Amino acid sequence: MSNIKTFTQTSDIPYDKHLYKFVYADGTHKIFDYYIDVQMEWMQAPLESLGIIEVLDKKQSKGFG
Repeated sequence: MSNIKTFTQTSDIPYDKHLYKFVYADGTHKIFDYYIDVQMEWMQAPLESLGIIEVLDKKQSKGFG
């Protein structure tokens, strides 16, 4: 018997609660809307330029006011 847990997709609605900040080793950064884009940047960046990825909460609009 296996204890492997698997992920089940529960919704097809795009997930948009976070932004992703790619901080390079030299301190510069880029903001991405989608995690897939920050993953591609990570894979394509030269090894010596890799820093960290920060997950940022998006500011939620309160509507009119």
